[in-house]
Amino acid sequence: MSISTSQPQARNDNLPAYAIFAAMLSAAGLPIYIHAPKYFVDEYGVSLVALGSVLFALRLLDVVQDPLFGRWSGRLGNRRGLAVSIACLIMALGMLGLFAIAPKLPPLMWFALMLTLVFSAFSFLTINFYAQGVVKASALGRYGHLKLARWRETGALFGVCVAAIAPLIFLYFMNEPFVGFAIGFGVLALLAGILMRAEWGAVNASTSASFQTVLQDPIARQLLIIAFINAAPVAVSSTLFLFFVETRLLAFGMEGPLLLLFFLSAALSVPMWGNSAERFGTKNTLMVSMTLAIVAFAFAILLGAGDWVAFAFVCVASGAALGADLTLLPAMFAKRMAEISPAATEGFGLWSFVSKFTLAFAAVLLLPTLQLAGFESGSATNSEHALFVLTLMYAAVPCVLKIFALILLACTAVNEE
Repeated sequence: MSISTSQPQARNDNLPAYAIFAAMLSAAGLPIYIHAPKYFVDEYGVSLVALGSVLFALRLLDVVQDPLFGRWSGRLGNRRGLAVSIACLIMALGMLGLFAIAPKLPPLMWFALMLTLVFSAFSFLTINFYAQGVVKASALGRYGHLKLARWRETGALFGVCVAAIAPLIFLYFMNEPFVGFAIGFGVLALLAGILMRAEWGAVNASTSASFQTVLQDPIARQLLIIAFINAAPVAVSSTLFLFFVETRLLAFGMEGPLLLLFFLSAALSVPMWGNSAERFGTKNTLMVSMTLAIVAFAFAILLGAGDWVAFAFVCVASGAALGADLTLLPAMFAKRMAEISPAATEGFGLWSFVSKFTLAFAAVLLLPTLQLAGFESGSATNSEHALFVLTLMYAAVPCVLKIFALILLACTAVNEE
């Protein structure tokens, strides 16, 4: 299939802008699942079941809107830059509403409304950003997708690092740490939008492949399935990380340092994984990282109260594995999109949906299950049964899912040229 775009060849000198934009997007991704549920439980007394239901309902909305965003993005033409700027503004306002403004409606309704703004803008921006990356990478020569991925995902992981611990840092300087977090995000969104303003070229909608084209391609389809299964462990561990450290390990006060260690390990591992992929192949390198994650989660099953030092090693290993997941798998999918659909907006509409749905899938299953097991956030008197369920879901479930993803990847024929 011959596919072209109306955009001129992307420049080679603006990769730092991709890193900063990725940092902004990542700050609105996993950290929201880390902070928002616990914040609304502790601050407003919203139940875990209710929060899990809302998160799942929002992902059902993505079933419709993410693919439509992908199709719409390919038809924006020269208005893409303006649309991206508006989406950045909407996401910043949603973040302020979520963390910096007292609910103007019942807390659960306010939670749902603000997250709708944040996640909808996040979807639109992610689809356009990764689709633009396909065009950019094609101008970078051999290993262009890996080169761009190193910049992009390193920026994303540092963005996650900062966003994950920012409220805990602000706690030392102000009484309302999440206000500082939300304002800081707004500043980052403004900076990212300015730096990327020259990168948004018009994509010829008539050349964009349909969803059917993407889904009928066996390799693209398998990569989407792998992305779903492989992202689930990240969704599970991210949703339960704070609960596990605070309640299972009884490591009060260590949540921030351990979370930072996890994401720093991910960020610092990216160059290593990129170099390994160029030398030994992307698929082989990703399989090694998956194996590392399986070992780390298996070890975490054995941990209990006071074992935070041992858990630090789990954070380093599982964080490093996350660095490979977030760098190599999107690069593999982007490379495949370049082969079958260089416009890529609809392909990344599907990718965005798959990536986010796992987070909601985790929330709707894990949070109600914890509550049914009698788990209480922050309590030092949880029953052994509740703690067992927490450990099972935090460590054992991701371990099993990673094994399935590893097997599926081993059976997928990926072109490494």
